[in-house]
Amino acid sequence: MSKLRIIEEYEINPHTMMIQPWKYGKKIYSKIYEKEETFLSPFKPIDIIKNSCEYFGASYDGRKSGTHKLIGINYKPPIMIDSHMSIYVFPTTSPTKQNCIWIAPSHILTYNKTEQGHTKVVFKNFVSCIVPISFRSFENQLQRTARLQFAFVDRIGEMKSKYFLDHTSKTRKPKRKNTFYLVKNQKKKGECESESE
Repeated sequence: MSKLRIIEEYEINPHTMMIQPWKYGKKIYSKIYEKEETFLSPFKPIDIIKNSCEYFGASYDGRKSGTHKLIGINYKPPIMIDSHMSIYVFPTTSPTKQNCIWIAPSHILTYNKTEQGHTKVVFKNFVSCIVPISFRSFENQLQRTARLQFAFVDRIGEMKSKYFLDHTSKTRKPKRKNTFYLVKNQKKKGECESESE
């Protein structure tokens, strides 16, 4: 096995497939799988997750809270790293555990149950990995992540529909039933007149 390149700074991006804890001497590093390359980071997986959330303008705790509000999940919550590029990841166990692996489901080609009760994941670049998580739990995490993504997209759709926004008109303002004008010659301060459109 060739020696992996170590990078000091890393943010999760559209090419990130998986981040797993990796023992490097007496420390725990992260082994990062991307579409074209695999390398190491001196930071733990959870630290990369937190830093990536902050890189895209949010906190990890804020993302967790968002997941709870959208789909009601508190334990092993999937995390939306960035909404614009649809980057989502999910943990294989509690993020507080040292052996937690983070996976980006958008890169998964297929997955199967192993004889040892774990899950074999094959990514779209045909790299495969045995993940220490049961097949049922893995599927559950996939479904949760899909629910989070759909809930977010649905929430955006509701907002666009509510305020008559579309991709062709970014400056369009919400339609209001009543417009209020100040009366120039009003006798009392604060009086206004309502005019229906």
